[in-house]
Amino acid sequence: MKILSLIPPMTQLNTPYPSTAYLTGFFRSRNLDAVQEDLALALVLGFFTARGLAEIRDQALSLPEADRSASVNFFLDYFERYQVTIEPVIRFLQGGDSTLSHRINTREFLPEGPRFFALDAYEDEESGDPLAWAFGALGSHDRARHLATLYLNDLSDVLRDAVDSRFEFVRYAESLASSQATFTPLADALAAKPTLMDLHLQALTKEAIQKHQPDLVVLSVPFPGAMYAALRIAQVIKEHFPSVKIALGGGYVNTELRELTEPRIFDFVDFISLDAGERPLLTIIEHLDGKRSVERLVRTFVRNAEGQVRYIHWQEPDIPFEDVGVATWDGLPLHSYLSLLDMLNPMHRLWSDGRWNKLTVAHGCYWKKCSFCDVSLDYISRYETASASLLVDRIECIIAETGQTGFHFVDEAAPPKVLKALAEELIRRQVCISWWGNIRFEKTFTPELAQLLAQSGCIAMSGGLEVASDRLLNLMKKGVSVEQVAQVTKGFSDAGILVHAYLMYGFPTQTIQEAVDALEYVRQLFENGCIQSGFFHRFTCTVHSPVGLNPQEYGITLLPLEPGGFAKNDVAFIDPAGVDHDALSQGLKKAIYNFMHGIGLEEDVRVWFEDLDLSIPKASVSRHKIAKLLRLH
Repeated sequence: MKILSLIPPMTQLNTPYPSTAYLTGFFRSRNLDAVQEDLALALVLGFFTARGLAEIRDQALSLPEADRSASVNFFLDYFERYQVTIEPVIRFLQGGDSTLSHRINTREFLPEGPRFFALDAYEDEESGDPLAWAFGALGSHDRARHLATLYLNDLSDVLRDAVDSRFEFVRYAESLASSQATFTPLADALAAKPTLMDLHLQALTKEAIQKHQPDLVVLSVPFPGAMYAALRIAQVIKEHFPSVKIALGGGYVNTELRELTEPRIFDFVDFISLDAGERPLLTIIEHLDGKRSVERLVRTFVRNAEGQVRYIHWQEPDIPFEDVGVATWDGLPLHSYLSLLDMLNPMHRLWSDGRWNKLTVAHGCYWKKCSFCDVSLDYISRYETASASLLVDRIECIIAETGQTGFHFVDEAAPPKVLKALAEELIRRQVCISWWGNIRFEKTFTPELAQLLAQSGCIAMSGGLEVASDRLLNLMKKGVSVEQVAQVTKGFSDAGILVHAYLMYGFPTQTIQEAVDALEYVRQLFENGCIQSGFFHRFTCTVHSPVGLNPQEYGITLLPLEPGGFAKNDVAFIDPAGVDHDALSQGLKKAIYNFMHGIGLEEDVRVWFEDLDLSIPKASVSRHKIAKLLRLH
């Protein structure tokens, strides 16, 4: 049996999404014939050519003039410049022509559409250069990549406005799948006349199937925005290659389709599996080989002869984390990924900048108590580790295959004991890598451990400060305090490791006073060099989290979910605190953006909410609280 794992649009463009690399490596460790393709990258690169832009132009010209956006009109006005520059720019972002940076930086080479207009707001008073504040210390190459990324974002807007209204990098067609109780919006979109985007994806799918001749296609759907394209791929396979079986899984499936009863989705796929895919896929393969009945599938939905959805879970142990094999990127065009520089947030840059080998240090989360997290699900609750020796073996295999020494450890929260052992093994074996990951800011991460991790190649760490309120941190069972976060982050920063804080607003019962106090703590963490990066996320209640399962413990009332038999994850709620968190969000995000650039650190944090028609209280936190805490230790 031959297995083809596909990455559907849209996922990251700078590095392959790792699910197919994990699965392909696992299949090969079991002596199965397994290959992989990244159709997300292929779809974008197919449009970003001289020929692809000509197709976009033809679509744009077919629109009535009254329906053309500013982006479309600019594209049509400057089409010849776009067509001449697109392929050199793509080569530059793929790392193939670094000298082009000089021409890009003249600001005369690229057509500069609406995405460039915001640069004028940041013009440096001394130099007149709108990017001097961001790139003065970083060099011309980064500046050029940012300008080239804005250029691609302009073209992305044209794709959305002229070709397919659902298109966005990464978030493509997200609204069709995210927490949709009913399958009908997806079904209607899939039954509609294909857009030019769809036709490109259909051609890529046919090409991949004809090239590999698989018996089973595995579609990994990590985000809601990848579901529509995954089903478009499946639709083509069902129509033109009906003997090929299709299995669907991934992060979106695991969180939103756990209570699936909608049979129409099985017009497109044959199997839908939950949680870690290794064991379920092995049972599907054995079933297709005639070695096991459908009744002995593991964690898998199927549609029976009566047209009903059945969930089958034959009890078998999962594949131990130490036995899942080594991820392989064989078959993926590693030199074709685009090293974009979109967000100037230094941690977010790591997501889109450069090609990182994705690796998991441990399966699941060793803490698994946070009340906002889906702690009941397998990817959190089943915690397993591997030895440091085995992890470094995997790292060396991946370096030998890819030629890349950058690693992103994608754990929910990498355990300190495992990271310490891993660092010691990397140093002992003199394996030189650069790596970053996500942790809990717990006291085990001492300054000494931070120095050791830096010595082993750690360049950045992210972790959750969340609400920056000890009352709410206790309520969400985070297991850390603001004081502890300050000490741990300062230790990492002093070791030369960039620190990013995940921040949250809108947690149940959070008051305006607590939101202001949280921002004051964040200001002081930046001021005292504890963190260099941060981002405020809006709290979302999910049905599998402790808040969603036990809302009364958090003082909220859940609103009824719409019935429909399809996706189920986000759930709205009534918070008796009655705070308008949406109104506060702009001030919180504006503040942290400025803090990252050293701006406004001396201001009273209320200044960031001046535009709001709200009574904003003074912070109740001493302005030097963090400094005093750090001096005490």
